[in-house]
Amino acid sequence: MEIRIALIGPGDELYFWWGHIGLIIDDHLTASSRFYDWGIFSFDNENFFVNFALGRLLYTCGVSPPDWNYQHYVNTNRDIILYTLNLPLEKKREVQRFAEWSILPENKDYFYHHFRDNCATRLRDILDMAVDGQFKERYNNEPGRFSLRQHVYRHTWFNPFFDWILSFWMSRVIDTPITVWDEMFLPSEIALRIQEFSYIDPNGFERNMVSNVETRFQSQNRPIVLDIPRLQWPGSLTLGCIMALLFLLLRFIKSQEDKPGLKKLWALAQGFFGLFFGFAGLMLFFMMFFTDHDYTYNNINIFFANPLLIAALPMGICYYKAPSPIDRSKWELIIKTFWTCFLVLCLISILLNQLPFFRQQNQLDLTLILPSLVALSWLPDFFVYIRREYLWRWFTMLT
Repeated sequence: MEIRIALIGPGDELYFWWGHIGLIIDDHLTASSRFYDWGIFSFDNENFFVNFALGRLLYTCGVSPPDWNYQHYVNTNRDIILYTLNLPLEKKREVQRFAEWSILPENKDYFYHHFRDNCATRLRDILDMAVDGQFKERYNNEPGRFSLRQHVYRHTWFNPFFDWILSFWMSRVIDTPITVWDEMFLPSEIALRIQEFSYIDPNGFERNMVSNVETRFQSQNRPIVLDIPRLQWPGSLTLGCIMALLFLLLRFIKSQEDKPGLKKLWALAQGFFGLFFGFAGLMLFFMMFFTDHDYTYNNINIFFANPLLIAALPMGICYYKAPSPIDRSKWELIIKTFWTCFLVLCLISILLNQLPFFRQQNQLDLTLILPSLVALSWLPDFFVYIRREYLWRWFTMLT
């Protein structure tokens, strides 16, 4: 009997970016070869999208011929690396019995969790069972290389939108220190650790867990998984400052020229800014309070990017549609006050973030939103007032 771990590289779809892992058992006595997969789901499942939104996604353990899986992953341009496990025969039989038990109708289904219960953690636990708990004993107290958030960044860096939005939705829950055992929610981390791991078998001999590594297929022209997560906030800050400068430029031009087109552009720019971040905040609010997505709970981003931002769009429309200059000025005051309130909330969140209980790695979110809040608030008017009323007086007094 031969047991191998099949490490599958990232795929094109978002839910495949973290790779996949499965168990292959070749039983020479029965001349059978089976691929056990704890990562099966179907969009055709009853209420799939509702359950997905609520964080109650049902996954299944299934079995299929390895050759079919190999061809599927080759066709989708995903890496295939096989790790042959160096286990005594009795332990191989134990793993086989458990794998067969896992595909029984009463045992095959489980509720998926991105970090605590997925195809990788299920296989990690099987490996631990095969070596009588020595795998967990070795890695359960060893500090991990990165936090869960940093591991996510390693896999999402090539897509700026999803890189940002996933970070925005995930809370400080994924910023706490983790162990190497926790890191093995990722298939690639399991592959990394089993190659270095050795154990004492039932006869008292030390064995390497892996006896052979075979690269069955190498993907082409696919974004790499970073060894070390990038420092991302400088790029986010640059984009945030560019948006803020555009707001300031439009604000200045509008103050110099009283044209309907400029008013419309100013109203729409603020409206769509609020709509985008308000919708992101609406999704966050929903996940925090009405779902089982526990990695979004207690998210400090809800202070400054929440559903109330959506109100910027109707307020902008009211500003543009105002029947008189007095009404338009009134709406402009309301909108500036609106943005100023969110700026204050943003600054409060920064102060709260200094406290251990609230600490969250949300620099990526702050650097994108904060500059525009400054540009849209009363702050630019305050600086203009200071310059006009005080700096000019000091200058004339000196001269």
